[in-house]
Amino acid sequence: MSALSSHSNTTDSAATSSHPSAAKPDPTLESNASQRRLSASATSSSTELASLKIRLKTSLRQFPDFPSPGILFEDILPIFANPSLHEALLRALELHVQQTYSAENKPDVIVGLEARGFLFGPSLALRLGAAFVPVRKQGKLPGPCETVGYKKEYGEDFFQMQSDGIKPGQKVLVVDDIIATGGTAAAAGSLIKKLGGNLLGYIFILELDFLQGRAKLDAPVYTLLSSQEEK
Repeated sequence: MSALSSHSNTTDSAATSSHPSAAKPDPTLESNASQRRLSASATSSSTELASLKIRLKTSLRQFPDFPSPGILFEDILPIFANPSLHEALLRALELHVQQTYSAENKPDVIVGLEARGFLFGPSLALRLGAAFVPVRKQGKLPGPCETVGYKKEYGEDFFQMQSDGIKPGQKVLVVDDIIATGGTAAAAGSLIKKLGGNLLGYIFILELDFLQGRAKLDAPVYTLLSSQEEK
């Protein structure tokens, strides 16, 4: 028994010592490989976003002198009439958010403005794993609401949000179809801050640059199909 035990130990020892130690991974090489993967992923996302923008831009219809003489109206409704374009819009907005906000700083809430922010705001929120909260004109929402006034061309109007729509500290993005004078978007930003939210920024599909609406907004502004992208 003793000899068998001794022979077994010797054999095990020899077998163990005959194999070289496994080479330890080089942390520098691993870091470089990880950086290359991230860079390739970012390049791929940027290329995809650029392609989606071209598709969406060419799908718009233009109507001169609407709603008043001298205005060229960009109609976004063809996007929603075509399932493929609708998907392209949501994917483009999703890519922008992923490229702009880290996993630790991603939005908790998407706020959509009445009425066209309701067309894509809920779907974008679902893709991002975020809540959707509407901002509506005064008297349209039930229950306790916060109210903010904003100036229009003639007189004043009021926006409301339900008082429990946003929790203190939640990170919020505002979405709408077009930024014009910026008054409604600024009112929505004020409501978010009144409720204790952290306003990350504003996202629009189009912008009427000549009205300089982004000057009224105190958070980064992104317009998907316009030349200007950041405040």
